[in-house]
Amino acid sequence: MKMIISIINRDDRNALTSALMDAGYQATVVGTTGGFLRQGNATLLIGVEDEKVQGALDLIEKNCHTRTVFMTPFTGMGTEEMIMVEPVEVQVGGAVTFIMNVEQFTTC
Repeated sequence: MKMIISIINRDDRNALTSALMDAGYQATVVGTTGGFLRQGNATLLIGVEDEKVQGALDLIEKNCHTRTVFMTPFTGMGTEEMIMVEPVEVQVGGAVTFIMNVEQFTTC
């Protein structure tokens, strides 16, 4: 058994969770915030049998898309020192996915 942990853009959450459920996967969704851009993400915890891992990965790839956005970064340490600089173009979205072996699984 494997645990898939996938961090995705919040805009892709509904499409991915629907696709996973339609295909018979179960997932727990946790709202998270990215450290660099400080934007909302969704982290999905998906427990799957070994032979179903690739199917879940295919659904993640199909439903999580990168986007180009313009962000205005801030510089400085404290709020009094913050200086806005020119907007920069950054890629957001897609998925960062980890696959781990599950040693034991129980339900209570």
